[in-house]
Amino acid sequence: MATVLDPAGAPAAEERRAARRGRSTAPGGRRRHVPPLLAVSPFYVLFAVFGTFPVLYSLYLSFQDWDGIGDMRFVGLKQYGWLLQDSVFWHSVLNTFEIWFLSTVPMLFLALVLAFLLHSQVRFTGALRVAYFIPNVTSMVAMTIVFGSVFAQAGLANSVLRAVGLDGVGWLSSEWGIKSSVAIMIIWRWVGYNALIFLAGLQAIPTEHFEAARVDGANSWQTLFRVVVPQLRPVILFAAVTSTINGLQIFTESQVLFQSTDVGTTGGPGQEGMTIVLYLWQKAFKEHQFGYGAAMGWFLFAIIAIFTIINWRLVSGSDRDDDRRSGIAGLLRRKGVRNGR
Repeated sequence: MATVLDPAGAPAAEERRAARRGRSTAPGGRRRHVPPLLAVSPFYVLFAVFGTFPVLYSLYLSFQDWDGIGDMRFVGLKQYGWLLQDSVFWHSVLNTFEIWFLSTVPMLFLALVLAFLLHSQVRFTGALRVAYFIPNVTSMVAMTIVFGSVFAQAGLANSVLRAVGLDGVGWLSSEWGIKSSVAIMIIWRWVGYNALIFLAGLQAIPTEHFEAARVDGANSWQTLFRVVVPQLRPVILFAAVTSTINGLQIFTESQVLFQSTDVGTTGGPGQEGMTIVLYLWQKAFKEHQFGYGAAMGWFLFAIIAIFTIINWRLVSGSDRDDDRRSGIAGLLRRKGVRNGR
């Protein structure tokens, strides 16, 4: 079958090609992107060398048996199989989740309350913001040493408890004392940071919403949970995700707090302070099982990814439910107007 060509088609196509060539060589064409790309290229080079390559190499290393000096021996998925059968590893996973729950939930709640109070008419707001952020930039190693003396058997914490007529707590010797002491240090470090994140979200909420709640007779708690929280869902999602990532990578607190016992590799009495990252460090850098440590790191990555997806689905699901309810309510109102109700 013969093909009929449009006589005007060839010149039009040629004009389009010429126009594209003109745009690519014009001062405002593609070449204008070259200088900005060259300016930011050092970041991508450094990120590829010190970021992407170590991540990909750790994945390759997780399939190898290597002590860091000798030859590598490919073992496939055996490292992950050994991981699933390691009772100490699963004990560290349980410890990590318990410490994460004891620290993250109270921390986010306290951060939200502090942000709400800072957003109100409080004197010395600027000084309070600086004070809340100082723990986040303070050396955690130094502060863990300080907290170690506070939580000692004859330390400040037990002295305060005895002063009010209560018995002392084995903060560094009992199961829940160890977990609580680590959780308190995490709360102390991150509550101010998250309070400032929540405060930034609060300042984006129109003041008319607070005024309407006050006119309707809502008290501070009702305003917080019925006006502020629903509009802070994206900010709460960010804080929950970052807190989950930080909470599941606990290392410094447990390692330094119990450094007197085998250089902090055991996590305290009964290994109750042993976390996933502390166990990873012990296997990789104390026992030189780098392949096993890499497999542990990728297992931790999978846990963090799952928790991030869960947090994302919970918050986005709540938003969809609210949109669906508001849509149904609007539809019913429109029908009522049409029916003269």
